[in-house]
Amino acid sequence: MNSEEKVLGRVIEVRKNSFIVDYEGKEAYAKLKGRFYEEKAQNLPIVGDFVELIYNPSGESMIADVVNRRNVLSRPDQAKTATMQYMVANIDYCFIVTSLNEDYSFNRIARYVSVALQGEAIPIVILTKSDLCSNPGRYVREVEEISDKIRVHAVSSIYGIGLEELETYFEEGKTICLMGSSGAGKSTLINTIAGEEIMKTNEIRESDSTGKHTTTHRQLIHLKNGVDVIDTPGMREIGLAGADDGITDTFEDIIELEGMCKFRNCKHDTEPGCAIKAAIASGKLNEKRFYLYKSLDRENTVNNYAKMKEIAKKHKLMERESMKMKFQR
Repeated sequence: MNSEEKVLGRVIEVRKNSFIVDYEGKEAYAKLKGRFYEEKAQNLPIVGDFVELIYNPSGESMIADVVNRRNVLSRPDQAKTATMQYMVANIDYCFIVTSLNEDYSFNRIARYVSVALQGEAIPIVILTKSDLCSNPGRYVREVEEISDKIRVHAVSSIYGIGLEELETYFEEGKTICLMGSSGAGKSTLINTIAGEEIMKTNEIRESDSTGKHTTTHRQLIHLKNGVDVIDTPGMREIGLAGADDGITDTFEDIIELEGMCKFRNCKHDTEPGCAIKAAIASGKLNEKRFYLYKSLDRENTVNNYAKMKEIAKKHKLMERESMKMKFQR
């Protein structure tokens, strides 16, 4: 192979400024080539990316470029709401894993669903530890109300309950991203399906039914059946910004109802002819789900506004620097 010849690889792990890239079943440790940071600051490699790799079998390889992504999951940076953090790329299914104990949160699941739909991935909600719940069907029905675009499964890895329902997603060539809180049973679920311990697991704390962070960084794992699984660190909360499409897809029916209100600026409070109030009264719309929609939409709008303010601030600083340079000449 020519020293500058480019081959196709896939990023399986990111550690600060270094990357591990899978190339023909081999793990290549790589850095970014040349002026990559300056020229492609908005397109740095993330787990799941396909990249053009200058492979070095006896040393450090170089990533020359990132292949156009089919899709990407993102969220607001935890420290700065004005910037987006790209998490994983090129996935087919987003497994939203939550256990049927104190970890269960209708609100959090809805957030994950919106993030998945915004990233053009299919959200699959998996309610684990169903053997510890007296009425798992009740939670399945509740989660199904979030959106008609999701699929919901209640499973028990210990007793093998419901696992056969998940086999349809494990097709060769597919990529599955795992999201959920620590201790939700992500690792146990994949180990059970794979038939081997490929992911480390930690025991649950009896005091609060939660687990410690097993995964500390995103990593892509190849299963023997040809499926790629991307594990992510446990997140008890996930913010929303730039998720207009995801929220629209998740709550499409509510948005349609809002368009049927008598007044265009209806607040769904005391106005006559409110389609939202009528739908809640008739039982067609779950009131809890409506208020969740309003909360997520408000958060998304506020964070988008913060992002625009930050961009405008940066532009002003650039203009000032440009003016200073002109005067210095």
